[in-house]
Amino acid sequence: MRNFLPAFLLLITVFWVLPISAQQLQGMHPNAQIEFVKHKLENKESLYQEAYAQLLQYADTALAASHRALEDFDVPGFYIDAERHRTNSKSLQHDSFSAYACAMAYRLSGEEKYAEKAIYYLNAWARINQKYSNYDGSLVMAYSGPGMVIAASLLKDYKGWTAIQQSQFHNWVSNVYKVACDEIRIRKNNWADWGRYGSILSAALLGDASEVRENVRLIKSDLFHKIASDGHMPEETRRGNAGIWYTYFSLAPITAACWVAIQAGEENLFLFEENDTSLKTALDYLLHHSKNPQDWVWHENPHSGSPSTWPGNLFEALQGLYPDTPYGIFAEPARPIVYPTHHFAWTFPTLMPLKFKY
Repeated sequence: MRNFLPAFLLLITVFWVLPISAQQLQGMHPNAQIEFVKHKLENKESLYQEAYAQLLQYADTALAASHRALEDFDVPGFYIDAERHRTNSKSLQHDSFSAYACAMAYRLSGEEKYAEKAIYYLNAWARINQKYSNYDGSLVMAYSGPGMVIAASLLKDYKGWTAIQQSQFHNWVSNVYKVACDEIRIRKNNWADWGRYGSILSAALLGDASEVRENVRLIKSDLFHKIASDGHMPEETRRGNAGIWYTYFSLAPITAACWVAIQAGEENLFLFEENDTSLKTALDYLLHHSKNPQDWVWHENPHSGSPSTWPGNLFEALQGLYPDTPYGIFAEPARPIVYPTHHFAWTFPTLMPLKFKY
């Protein structure tokens, strides 16, 4: 009996503790962050008020719009069929941002009209979309769909979203969205980064702690293949005059996935380094060349972005985690910053600041 009882208690502990822990997984916006922002708004801090007003403009526009869900999210390669690529991509991008904006507006305002409209978009994709296809289907779904998953996470406690509707949406995440993400998360370039970000968001929503850990493992497994010792990202700098863009387009989902990992109780990958190389090494490299594109050795006349679009949204988000850097100085002229289209990693960086401790 002495040998049996500890083993029995261990089984009881595993059976009860793991599911409870899984249910407590948080995604992109932990409750502490939301309460922090609500407090700023209650105190009428001007920057937060401006960013909140900006959010409500987008959410109010979404209230009047209709969903664009497709049964087959068919996205051909851009250079094969640019018109269909753009049209079908925008269907999910429009609805993903609309759901995200409305869900965030609900959490900050408490107005149920925003929650109901967000659910309208989530239900549409859960009901209508059955698959993705064609050359870019998986990638575009991975980087366009995070707003849908984040919205669902923000609304998981809203009583107006029925258990049947939530189950249907979770099935869509499990059987369509996460499948697309997992399909590409073992690639070598930014495809993998978007796959891992979408996959870890999905795992957090679904309460799958083991899949959260698997994505953390994947990020660690090749981070220093992706980031060279001087900070350049070899898989992205080779992309002609778009090399700075693709460097951003890789770092945005990597950093977002690392943030989600922290909220899920995993290790802080912002502090992960090897031979004095880290995420910050790559971020510093991107910042320097965004400000000084003439120093870019990989191609003449690279496209370098701006504070108001990319990489301003990335640096606005991360200045809260790296306060002793010039990241915030770069973004400051464009505040409040919103990135409302194409992909959804750092979408509302001014309104929803990052902190290791709120």
